[in-house]
Amino acid sequence: MSHKRIPKRKAAIAAGSVVALGAAAILLPHANASQDGASDAAAPKTLKAADASDLASQLQGLLGDAFAGSYYDAAEQQLIINVIGDNNQVIVEAEEAGAKVRQVDNSMAELASGAQTLKAEATIPGTAWAVDPRTNKIQVTADSTVTGANWDRLESTVQSLGADMASVKKSAGTFKTFASGGDAIFGGGARCSLGFNVTAGDGSPAFLTAGHCGVAAAEWSDSEAGAPVATVDQAVFPGEGDFALVKYDDPATEAPSEVNLGDQTVPITQAAEAAVGQAVFRMGSTTGLADGTVTGLDATVNYPEGTVTGLIQTDVCAEPGDSGGSMFTQEGSAIGLTSGGSGDCTVGGETFFQPVTTALEAVGATLGDAAGGAAGDEAGAGEEAGAGEEAGAGEEVAPGEEAGNGNADGTGNGLGEIVGNGVGN
Repeated sequence: MSHKRIPKRKAAIAAGSVVALGAAAILLPHANASQDGASDAAAPKTLKAADASDLASQLQGLLGDAFAGSYYDAAEQQLIINVIGDNNQVIVEAEEAGAKVRQVDNSMAELASGAQTLKAEATIPGTAWAVDPRTNKIQVTADSTVTGANWDRLESTVQSLGADMASVKKSAGTFKTFASGGDAIFGGGARCSLGFNVTAGDGSPAFLTAGHCGVAAAEWSDSEAGAPVATVDQAVFPGEGDFALVKYDDPATEAPSEVNLGDQTVPITQAAEAAVGQAVFRMGSTTGLADGTVTGLDATVNYPEGTVTGLIQTDVCAEPGDSGGSMFTQEGSAIGLTSGGSGDCTVGGETFFQPVTTALEAVGATLGDAAGGAAGDEAGAGEEAGAGEEAGAGEEVAPGEEAGNGNADGTGNGLGEIVGNGVGN
């Protein structure tokens, strides 16, 4: 697909609370029922990606040490569960729950031990690694800056783990965070994107963005010389994540919990965990809307500024200025905040995201609209929010500007168009 560009817009905040993630609760009791009502435990259930992620979490607790990862087969709409050993009871339990079972060699503990070896012996700027449940291996990636002795060290460490445990590949780009200087939108010479509207723990309006944006400047405005409109409350980068909570200076600011795509909006109704194989969308202030697939979880990325852990790895493109932007699903689940990666929206590459669920828990914030019940009840799509400004959650903070309805060439860029043409086309 072509990645269309949407002009910069502003975003304001919506108060609210997270919608309960209880979809998987109804899966297990009915998972062994076939369409004709007869028992058919061996037949995998057809699931949406969000339901598959919830079911995978339940099965991880149910199967214990036998659980060796999972991924979502988007083509078949099935959850694939990796298991260790040939315990027939384990396999039956997973199949009765609606998953397709695959026996593999590497346990989660062994893969975690391999990742610790990489951390101890090969923490080199320009490298990243994550477990790929589709291969049951650790996939290590090195960008174009990893050469000479550093490449030899990385390759030797990967080889020491064994070909059945880890593999390494080269990336043409350079791992970097996606904040940019120059034509600044926020502050401190950094341009970033708003992720999701939230309510802080004290009830004040705020939004989530990337942590490396939050440490770049304490105050954020709509232009390089503009007056501040929001102030950083908490920021983590580098370390155990890349996220920041930024509170709006005006406590009366309101906005819908949604991502504005230009000619349509996607209501954000809940935060959800990512699943490998899941189709996702990203919105950013530089490149607009892009799509792709989750390729790894709990990724470690060694940026020039330091190591960040616990990220989501994807093949979604991004460019400088997209940092902090929202990653979400067609159904309206908030998944991640753009962190960084390699490549661009011309050549592609790897891009990493901060899980929204982890960020919300860490900063004590919630998504949605507590006063109105469902997210977006108080201020719907396209309604005015905060000083009569048009709201566009998931985009640049630019109070006083009208949210654009299309691209610079006058064409629309809607989620439905991309979904209709097939993700990744």
